[in-house]
Amino acid sequence: MTKIWIVLRSEFVRRVTSKWFIATTVLAPVVLLALMVLPPVVGMMASENNEWTVAVVDETDVLGTRLAERDAPRFTFVPVDTPADSVRAAVLSGRFDGYLVLRDGMLEGDAGAAYYSVDGGGFSLGRRLAELVNDEVTRYRLDAQDVPLDVRAIMEDRISVDLLKLTDGGSAPDSAAASSAIGLGMGFVIYFTMFLYGAYVMHGVMEEKQSRVLEVVVSSVRPFELLMGKVLGIGAMGLLQMATWIVFVVGLALSAGGIASVFLDPSDFNLPDTASAAELVDAANISFPHVAPDLVAWFLLFFLGGYLLYASLFAAIGSLVDNQQDAQGLMFPVTILIIIPLLFITVLIENPHSLLSVVLSMVPFFSPILMVVRLATTSVPFWQVLLSYTLLCAAFVLSIWICARIYRIGILMYGKKPTYRDLARWLRHS
Repeated sequence: MTKIWIVLRSEFVRRVTSKWFIATTVLAPVVLLALMVLPPVVGMMASENNEWTVAVVDETDVLGTRLAERDAPRFTFVPVDTPADSVRAAVLSGRFDGYLVLRDGMLEGDAGAAYYSVDGGGFSLGRRLAELVNDEVTRYRLDAQDVPLDVRAIMEDRISVDLLKLTDGGSAPDSAAASSAIGLGMGFVIYFTMFLYGAYVMHGVMEEKQSRVLEVVVSSVRPFELLMGKVLGIGAMGLLQMATWIVFVVGLALSAGGIASVFLDPSDFNLPDTASAAELVDAANISFPHVAPDLVAWFLLFFLGGYLLYASLFAAIGSLVDNQQDAQGLMFPVTILIIIPLLFITVLIENPHSLLSVVLSMVPFFSPILMVVRLATTSVPFWQVLLSYTLLCAAFVLSIWICARIYRIGILMYGKKPTYRDLARWLRHS
């Protein structure tokens, strides 16, 4: 046990003090925040600055005028009575951003509209044009039937449905969408980190094997102790890095209201310019998902358990090969085991209590991702979580025992890539 601790401490200190660890620990949250914030901010700024001038070729002789008279933000509709070739030339010359053809028969529902432009306009433009055209067609039909205004108000009125979860104290708002997003994010974080740290272990073993350092080390440390210390040391580094990122995320969540208020205009909510960030957020009806402390704790535990399980497999692979090319073939089965849970994440989010979801979240190779997704999405019985984690720990113990037997022979073997038959023979005779 003392030698395992020595190897663990050596691996941990050496990795934590490296430039790679410092850079990734600091830059990863910054890059993640930029990826989350910049696209919507840039998209919002771009949409606010977009103004479309649309020529309208009206074959209905009705809708074009109605669209032109309508107050449509960021749209200017200009009815034209010229041949199609002339309108096309005007668009190509830049006079109009595009032209909208309102085909004859639209009012009866026998035809549709078409929008022509140089750049296509994108999904949001098409959706907005469809809303405007459909709204005008509906209004025209209602006018033709002399539908009273109060009846129209009833038709246009929309009733919201509040989703609530039953709790011991009564009920609480159901944040299923936010919870699913949190679970999905946590699942992908574990997926990427298991790959990252597992490959880190594998490359470390390969480098030490190529430099023949292991030949000296194994003369004083048993291969099992060396493997266990290496896996635990890098795991401790990963746990420290993950805890650092969680602190960053918690700090970001606590300041989310202030950040959101920067993009809100008090005048839009009939508030004075001196309104506080909390008042703006409340007026905009913006809510932020709550992450329970026990979810964070289970996330760290399953991350650590998943890492230990897969790191032992990656370490065994690293001990069997001399270069990256040979490692690719042996990595394939392990890679498949990590990818399979991603295929079932949607199933768990949609129906977390189904038999399939429960069984999959119990499988040790899948539980680091799938059980965390279930925990974030719904209330999971404690016995299921405990059983899943117990099976994960048992799988790690069995895996480290098997991989240590492979590791003991593999680290001293050079020049030949072993086959699966060789591995089976080593396990029988080691």
